Amino acid sequence: MSNNHLIRQAHLFRTLMHPARLAILEALRDGEECVCHLEAHLGYRQAYISQQLAVLRKAKLIVDRRDGLNVFYRIARPDILTLLDITRAMVGGSVSADLRAAKAVDCPCPKCAGSLVPSAAALP
Repeated sequence: MSNNHLIRQAHLFRTLMHPARLAILEALRDGEECVCHLEAHLGYRQAYISQQLAVLRKAKLIVDRRDGLNVFYRIARPDILTLLDITRAMVGGSVSADLRAAKAVDCPCPKCAGSLVPSAAALP
């Protein structure tokens, strides 16, 4: 009897076992965001967010896209949001009021500024 699927499930739950990673996934729930946006909205240092993004990327839960100097992240497996919703319901929680309030923070990212930074190909 092979229990490879159990090992893969354990790795997934280990990846989700960090509050910062859960916050990042929640922040990506509505679409892709750049690192500076995550930094401004979650209140973590850029290096810390990058470490957590690397773990999520290694687990293939998120993917990245480079646009000039900015790196944008999005959820690669939308079914992970269903798992987050189920676990939130199990513990009697809701999306953190802090996370919702963070949306009002002034963010310098191109998405929040309303214009995209030119890609590297467009630079002289």
